[in-house]
Amino acid sequence: MERIRMTDVVGLLGLPHPETGRVSYYVHCPCCDEGKERHLNINFRKEVFRCARCGVAGGIFDLYCLFTGAHRQNVRRELTERLHLNEHLVLPQQREVQQPVETPIADIAVRHHTYSALLSMLSLSDSHRENLHNRGLNDRDIAKLGYRSMPMEHNSDMTRRLTNSNIDVRGVPGFFRTKAGWWSFVHQQSGILIPVRNALCQIQGLQLRLDNMEKRKFRWISSSGLHSGTGSPAWTHLAGAPSKRIVLTEGPMKADVIHALTGLPVLAVPGVNALTKLENSLKLLREQGLEEIKTAFDMDYAINWHVQRGYEQLMELLGRMGFRYGTYVWDPRYKGLDDYIWARLRKEIAKVG
Repeated sequence: MERIRMTDVVGLLGLPHPETGRVSYYVHCPCCDEGKERHLNINFRKEVFRCARCGVAGGIFDLYCLFTGAHRQNVRRELTERLHLNEHLVLPQQREVQQPVETPIADIAVRHHTYSALLSMLSLSDSHRENLHNRGLNDRDIAKLGYRSMPMEHNSDMTRRLTNSNIDVRGVPGFFRTKAGWWSFVHQQSGILIPVRNALCQIQGLQLRLDNMEKRKFRWISSSGLHSGTGSPAWTHLAGAPSKRIVLTEGPMKADVIHALTGLPVLAVPGVNALTKLENSLKLLREQGLEEIKTAFDMDYAINWHVQRGYEQLMELLGRMGFRYGTYVWDPRYKGLDDYIWARLRKEIAKVG
């Protein structure tokens, strides 16, 4: 069988092709973009895609599933038929272009050490602290979680202080080399940096909650596409210690808040359509005793077909892995479980007061 390429699938889906000479470009993400926004990156050379906003990612077949809703096991047959691969197929030649040289991602020990050192140099603004208080986190919670404000200036000086202290920044998403050759840290919009941790409480990566955004506030800290930079996978995040039963939700910050308010261990995926790292995380947690999973995704999953499709795939995964599972539901006036719990607690506090 002739090889199916990313360029073929892009054409079938009616997606735009990149400008001449480019092999990596952005298109509208069906999971999270609105209007003319474009956060889903397609790379023809690597034949992969990833949304910088919601984290949905994968290869050629996954892209087809994402835009068509086809089941993964049927994709090869559908593409073979639609591309007439039994006939001679002439594929366009891809032109070689010079791309920035990226650095392979560092192992977890290096990332944890580097991110811990970085966060120790940063502070949390009063406005960001107030925002976290309004979510139900107290100062002790905030200190334990390690939340900080995104640095908005002097990033190269800050990085120089890290490297002068023998902190290795190579392969750590967010760090890159400038044109002058020194290391720096990416500049982003203002927001709250969220450490994303594994079951051993090690920092795998960082998410940024952007200020002054009504929707789609969360983005991964990544230096993909920059010289010596490194992209960030869509990591899962565990709030609390592994247990026989965990809550599964969307977003590290939401998981942290639910855990702080209830004491329940909470595993977070970046989004219900971003399950790339979930299966491996669940395997590791099963080795530590995990038996049952309660999902708690935002209540809009019932009316959002993109979310519904991802939720169905999640249920298939949990069933295939042999877990007992169920779903928490709550008053739909509150979008997330964290919002609902915090509202109930505030009412109880008001009664006591």
